[in-house]
Amino acid sequence: MHAPEKNRLEIWTALGALLLCVACRAAGGSSAAGKQEKPGASSAGDAKLATLIVAREEGANSLDIHGVGTNRPAYGTSWNLYDRLISYGKKTSADGQAMYDYQKLEPELAERWEVDPEQRFVTFHLRPDATFHDGTEVSAEDVKWSFDRAVSIGGFPTFQMKAGSLEKTDQFQVVDPHTFRIQFLRKDKFTLPDLGVPVAAIYNSKLAKSHAPADDPWAQQWLKSNDAGGGAFKLKQFEPGVQEVFERFDNWKSGPLPKLAKVIVRVIPSAATRRAMIERGDVDMSFDLPPRDFAELAQKSELRVQGMPVENFMWFIDMNVTKPPFDDVNVRRAIAAALPYEEMYASSVFGRGRKLYGGMAAIATAEWPQPYPYATDLDKAKAFLAKSSQPNGFKTKLYFNLGLATMAEPVALLVQQGLKKINVEVELEKIPAANWRAEMGKKSMPFLMNDMGGWLNYPDYFFFWNYHGQNAVFNTMSYQNTEMDRFIDAARFADDKAKYDQSVIAFINKAVEDAPRIPLFQTNLDVAMKPSVKGYTYWFHRQADFRQIYRD
Repeated sequence: MHAPEKNRLEIWTALGALLLCVACRAAGGSSAAGKQEKPGASSAGDAKLATLIVAREEGANSLDIHGVGTNRPAYGTSWNLYDRLISYGKKTSADGQAMYDYQKLEPELAERWEVDPEQRFVTFHLRPDATFHDGTEVSAEDVKWSFDRAVSIGGFPTFQMKAGSLEKTDQFQVVDPHTFRIQFLRKDKFTLPDLGVPVAAIYNSKLAKSHAPADDPWAQQWLKSNDAGGGAFKLKQFEPGVQEVFERFDNWKSGPLPKLAKVIVRVIPSAATRRAMIERGDVDMSFDLPPRDFAELAQKSELRVQGMPVENFMWFIDMNVTKPPFDDVNVRRAIAAALPYEEMYASSVFGRGRKLYGGMAAIATAEWPQPYPYATDLDKAKAFLAKSSQPNGFKTKLYFNLGLATMAEPVALLVQQGLKKINVEVELEKIPAANWRAEMGKKSMPFLMNDMGGWLNYPDYFFFWNYHGQNAVFNTMSYQNTEMDRFIDAARFADDKAKYDQSVIAFINKAVEDAPRIPLFQTNLDVAMKPSVKGYTYWFHRQADFRQIYRD
């Protein structure tokens, strides 16, 4: 799962060369889209097979992936409601599980594309028969409006586009109604892959603009709770914090028509209730259970548990370096030496993950993620604290997302107990799930626990989002360091493997030295399901792609 073992730079160089020579052909199902038979439910039994019921801890707080404070479950909602120009291929993992293939780009709304031989631009050819859910024809004007919106609206979507050097509205050009062009700002291995992430969704611009008053030109308020997509599913019902109901869009042309006709996602905050529902057969799939529950359910023949370590991902403790006392590196190092790592891992992961602590004293490889050298050493912690601005200890609050409480709360309690041993008193502060992303954006939490996974499976992508001085939403450390920025930028645009690895090693070591973040562990993305549920695929955004799921 750790792609630095394979030369990522060579992979994308080869891909770029292929695109220069050959226009990408439509993937399986795209050419057949016009002659697909529409699955129908001819009986009550057929209707049951065509309906999927899902239970999860936290639901989407918005339908708009570009919205302020949009949470992680909304990634999946957008993924199923909206198309993107391109997507990723599929592969089978070493242990036989279906997963996306980050090395392979495939058509979605664009049936083909070609890169200019001089690598000045890429041209996309849209499917001529594609429509939005309201029947409006999809045009290149919609693609331009959507990308203009993403780079202009600010916050998370704008930073995401910038990660692929998609930064200016004049990069996006309408060639004709079904041809769209992107001018490259620079040679960037992330540009094309960045078009396959949830933020690159294509909106029905005419519909959105009809609900855009002068003080809301991008229709943010309306799109928060309304569907303007053309994806494989359309919205039937949206009750934030309660449930979402999707219906298949039978006129979808961007791939094989899904076998599911209806999907119901129910928000069930209680892990015990979610487990009981999947065991009783009240739901078909259950996400967000504690690792211990998944480990136990995996032993039951009447259920199937599928899971793998989340790529480019970690659970961590962040300390805001602009907020006293965490502006003192010795305070941060004291915290890193005092945490009860083994107890936290044992009580929360139950073998369904990987430790990211107790590593070598100096980082020597570009593997990512990899264990940092932090370990429990109370004598060292007390020594760091003694030479800090807080030699007698201090009081603070540890913030965490209530929507992730299944995993976060047991760990937070152990942090509280462990830091008490060095005279640091910790009060736990639970933030409602719907508000968590907005609180992250404020950069006001001094001490927090969270998880984060980079969509593009590269260490420099992860560090660009989390450690770069541009201070993206996931940099909840408010960490800004010019030397770190140089290391990250050097890796992003390195032209050979040796330079790339050298830069990656340098920025990981810098992160260890400055200690604004303490990695804890890399957990699995697990899901429990009835054996009759087929086609579940692991995706980088950690959400279910209902287009591929069916019931036997």
